[in-house]
Amino acid sequence: MATTLIKNAELAVAWDTSEKAHTYAPDTDIAFTDGTLTFVGRGYEGTADTVIDGRGLMVMPGLVNIHSHPSSEPLNKGFLDEIGSPGLYNSSLYEYMPIFRADADAVPSCVRVALSELLLSGVTTLADLSMAHPGWLDLLAEAGMRVCIAPMFRSARWFTKNGHVVEYEWDEKAGEKAMEEALRLVERAEQHESGRLFGMVVPAQIDTCAAGLLKESNQEAKKRGLSWQIHAAQSVVEFHEITRRHGMTPIGWLDSMGLLGERSIIGHGIFLDDHPSTPWHTKDDLNRLAETGTTVAHCPTVFARRGIAMKDIGRYIRRGVNMGIGTDTYPHNMLDEMRLAAHIARTQAGDPRTMTTTDLFNAATIGGAKALGRDDIGRLAVGCKADFSLVDITHPMIRPAYDPLRSLIYAAGDRALKAVFVDGNKVVEDGEVLTMDYRQAAAHLNEAQKRIASGVPQRDWAHRSAEKIAPPTFHWS
Repeated sequence: MATTLIKNAELAVAWDTSEKAHTYAPDTDIAFTDGTLTFVGRGYEGTADTVIDGRGLMVMPGLVNIHSHPSSEPLNKGFLDEIGSPGLYNSSLYEYMPIFRADADAVPSCVRVALSELLLSGVTTLADLSMAHPGWLDLLAEAGMRVCIAPMFRSARWFTKNGHVVEYEWDEKAGEKAMEEALRLVERAEQHESGRLFGMVVPAQIDTCAAGLLKESNQEAKKRGLSWQIHAAQSVVEFHEITRRHGMTPIGWLDSMGLLGERSIIGHGIFLDDHPSTPWHTKDDLNRLAETGTTVAHCPTVFARRGIAMKDIGRYIRRGVNMGIGTDTYPHNMLDEMRLAAHIARTQAGDPRTMTTTDLFNAATIGGAKALGRDDIGRLAVGCKADFSLVDITHPMIRPAYDPLRSLIYAAGDRALKAVFVDGNKVVEDGEVLTMDYRQAAAHLNEAQKRIASGVPQRDWAHRSAEKIAPPTFHWS
């Protein structure tokens, strides 16, 4: 029951309980015991076993990332930066991502690389949407991060034989079995000795899940008090597929089955009935999301690579939609993702006032916490988890420091993070992850990528090489 005190922090992004909002609090003491914050304010008079000098530091609540794929995405670096299927509205989901998928030997290194990058950018809570893999729970616990394990399951797989038509191979019984296995894995996670793992129910994609699986999984989530997340409104192909099958938009179909709600999360939620790429005869989708209290997990980087963008996060927030931020793809850098979210919103709206940094930081903290059903993360308040970052506000890229959070997000990024704590334990110090060997994992992944690349022609419908699909920036002489 040792107590640690951060004495006289130059600044804290503290939680104002009366206002229910973050606030800048200068000259603040922060104490925590056994992983829980016990004091946030001025003039701490209690005892402390360890004292951290807060001069020159800003204490910031840990960032909450509600949508990520650590077991696969790090391997795609260099492959998927510039490609999207022209016959499939520039999505990379159907033609390219399956052929670059990590094999079993590469998965642990993928996870270690992704989680290391997330920790280095101030993420203390993560939703890991992955297919189940051996040793998953222990690997997540190794990172020292707080993780919502989200094993995906589905009734069908998608594929293309020609690069312009998506087909589906259905096996509904296999989907039901996979859901049962996912629920057992969630139960194991919640009993894990680390005490930092919890669960979520995740039917993988709206177009690969039968209606029965969607309804049953949502009922299970409600019964167990868990959040429920699905990829939906993430591609033009999917939008057309759902309207063809059901005569409703993806969001409309989910709403018709009663699947939207305060613990429901829509992964991406871009292609609504009023998006310029998917105009529909209704104009109800955004209101449906707002009125049901549904959260949208916004991950701009993976779409910006394809020339695709949400129209826009500021519009969703003003309409009353709860927004969270995720890092769907590499780099797994939450601060970079936040900066891009702001810039994409402003360019799409043609208006620098469409969203504020307040909106953005709320999405990355309390918005994500709300989606996960947690009121003990994403804020610095007594009784909350001791999950936070120490930011060096004397760093040259922070200064001049008229508004330190803006300087962090729009200029300094992770370079100004001095340390990261989860459950009161230091997991990052001076740019180094203390719980995982980031460099070794990256080296292993580098070799694994060569192996994956060599097998691309066997997995590609047109038997193209990796170099043909993703030509290098320059010719190798």
